[in-house]
Amino acid sequence: MSKVYSSNLTREQWELIEHLIPAAKTGGRKREVDIWCILNAIFYVLTQGCTWRNLPGDFPPWQTVYTYFRNWRQDGTWI
Repeated sequence: MSKVYSSNLTREQWELIEHLIPAAKTGGRKREVDIWCILNAIFYVLTQGCTWRNLPGDFPPWQTVYTYFRNWRQDGTWI
């Protein structure tokens, strides 16, 4: 990610919540995205009120971000 947004987590904030994020599932492909970037993208959508499809291009693809958000909502990670 190249730009700094007001909704971004600092590294210190990330270190406080990192242990709350589920680990990648075993047996599958290695995780290719940085979860810190995924969280920053989710926070961007929530604070800016934009649609998933309108995420700026320097975030991971909106489909990837939304899939993480949806999965975390379904498994109770994101309430």
